[in-house]
Amino acid sequence: MAKVKYYYDSENLAYRKIKIRKRKKFGVAALFLIASALFGFLCFIVLLNTPYFETPKDRLQAREIENLKLNYSIVNKKMDQVDDVIEAIEDRDNNIYRVYFNAKPIPAEERKAGFSKINRYKALEGYDNSQLVINTTKRVDVLSKELAIQSKSLDYILKLAKAKDKLLAAIPAIQPVRNENLKSLASGFGYRTDPFTKVRKMHEGMDFSAKIGTPIYATGDGVVEKADNTASGYGNHILLRHGYGYETLYAHLSKYNCRAGQRIKRGDVIGYVGSTGRSEGPHLHYEVHKDEKVVNPLNFYYGNISAIEYVAISKLANQENQSLD
Repeated sequence: MAKVKYYYDSENLAYRKIKIRKRKKFGVAALFLIASALFGFLCFIVLLNTPYFETPKDRLQAREIENLKLNYSIVNKKMDQVDDVIEAIEDRDNNIYRVYFNAKPIPAEERKAGFSKINRYKALEGYDNSQLVINTTKRVDVLSKELAIQSKSLDYILKLAKAKDKLLAAIPAIQPVRNENLKSLASGFGYRTDPFTKVRKMHEGMDFSAKIGTPIYATGDGVVEKADNTASGYGNHILLRHGYGYETLYAHLSKYNCRAGQRIKRGDVIGYVGSTGRSEGPHLHYEVHKDEKVVNPLNFYYGNISAIEYVAISKLANQENQSLD
């Protein structure tokens, strides 16, 4: 039975029954129902975001995500193994194959170079596991690039291998003046005293002292790039391009036995010893260049001298004396 409420009427000095209008009853009931609905909805939202209230679909998605994480972990371990294999191949490529064929090694910064500053992975951002996916995708891209560089390198090595005979013929492998024609090995490669200024400076070749008119031999197959006296200090000189990064220079000649553009074989007489240009006396100044850098010619005399002769020449070449140019 509903409770009846009264109020005191002070004018009539009596208690009167409180009558509630139906409209007010309906408003209160409606307000209660709305508040209850809102409270229930909020509770439902909270429950949805807690691990204690999962639908079968949520559990299935959670299992799929865990499986994907496991698969990405396995893929990364396999990529570690692939990376080790690639590094071993790169090491053999730089330190065995390229050394054997006298080719420049590929720098590590070129092999490991990243990509441009453009964000290639923007489409993968904004997800719960974005970092995992992005890191794995980056590793795949880097490995793919390394494999592409290594593949091109091996193609180049294969090309060198097929042209090995040409490479061996191009390497400057003999002395430009025969031992029986030498008066002495006047000066070697390295810092020497300049005969004119008496200042110690870099001597970028070897000086072979011999009589004027002594034959000078091409030390490797190549093409005559220059046969003139246009370079300051060298007098009459010859520049041979052998290919594969090799060049040889023969300076202070008395005369030429070749012309620019002529193809030369190792052992051909290309000119004769003289004392033209900046020279202290009859001799041949001989230089070897590899990849546009001067190198010690002594490292290449394996084609026509014995081990004993090489040791003797090496001792003379390493003495710090005065050069002839």
